[in-house]
Amino acid sequence: MSVSGYAQQINVNSLRYTTNPSQNQITFEVTSSPQHRVFVMDNPSRLVIDIKNAQLDHSLNQPSAAHPLFTRVRSGIKNNTDLRVVFDLKTPISLKKLTLSSDNSDSHHLVIDLLDKDSVAATKNEDKEVAKIVASLSLEPKMVETTAVETKAVAVKSTESTRANRIVIAIDPGHGGDDPGAHGPHGTEEKKVTFAMAKKLEALINAQPGMKAVMVRKGDYYVGLRDRMKIARTAKADLFVSIHADAFQDSEVKGASVYTLSTSGASSEAARWLADSANASDLVGVSLNDKEDVLASVLLDLSQTATQEASVNVANHVLKSFDNISELHKDSVQKAGFLVLKSPDIPSILVETAFISNASEEQNLLSNQYQSKVASAIFKGVLSYFRQSSPVDNRIAALDL
Repeated sequence: MSVSGYAQQINVNSLRYTTNPSQNQITFEVTSSPQHRVFVMDNPSRLVIDIKNAQLDHSLNQPSAAHPLFTRVRSGIKNNTDLRVVFDLKTPISLKKLTLSSDNSDSHHLVIDLLDKDSVAATKNEDKEVAKIVASLSLEPKMVETTAVETKAVAVKSTESTRANRIVIAIDPGHGGDDPGAHGPHGTEEKKVTFAMAKKLEALINAQPGMKAVMVRKGDYYVGLRDRMKIARTAKADLFVSIHADAFQDSEVKGASVYTLSTSGASSEAARWLADSANASDLVGVSLNDKEDVLASVLLDLSQTATQEASVNVANHVLKSFDNISELHKDSVQKAGFLVLKSPDIPSILVETAFISNASEEQNLLSNQYQSKVASAIFKGVLSYFRQSSPVDNRIAALDL
């Protein structure tokens, strides 16, 4: 498995492990997207990753003694230029039972996944069963002898229809798992406070008629940046909100900020989507196989422009809501090339809730009261945006129930 690499040597800065019952994931932090190869060797059992034109910036973290698959990791230089990383295995890997895949589409991470095929198959079967249940709820209720039962069936159908029409907000708590994010002067980890605020925002959204929250991560584990975008798109999210806590070398700096995607970030993402005609067709809702490249580009540009305008609009609403609870670091919406903001069809904002590197703001971020105020400010801004923007369907009316 390989993708195009760069002539400049790549630094591998760190390694982290993510484990759950159906998946073992290895994530390398790299300075640019690498050309690589992944394979398994026997006698003894090893997982081998060759990274072209790369070197280690720091020694790699060893897996924990409790890791279900790996005993240790070692590395060496191959052909004077390439980095080889070898994971010694506790048991041989059976590719009949495991799916081995890799992804370096995020230019700052190389992700290797080992998925349990049985678990994946079981999940697919569960999804099919859920689909059958949902389909059955969508059918016209059958005539039955008892009027009360018939009324109940209609009520279930009505409830499911209402749920299907809710505005979906994807909430992305920054960092997670082996990626703690920034640290405060007293050791507070960004991943913990962002998750706490995200959960409070989730509760507010789910309590609002006409709205539904989808958590991008539901616990303390790492989700790849492009995977965060994919989760939001799979959920058909109407808005993506990423929550972070800023840091700076000057500990006196403080305040909240709200970001949307920069123009240069949008341009680079457009080129990426257009390189894959299937993805681009899915995005604009039109087959591009028989279209000129210029038309495909125009269609994508129209989608991105509308999304960016909506992003700035909602960001302004959220920024205004922060006036009463926090000092603002920047009193206008900021632009940056954050990868999680690059969905061309989902308005996306990133909220830097405070500077965790500032001692007083670190204490605020640990405060349940401040966390609730931040969640409330984001929620009020989002709600205000959807109420004031031109309604695209009947979901908006539900917000005033």
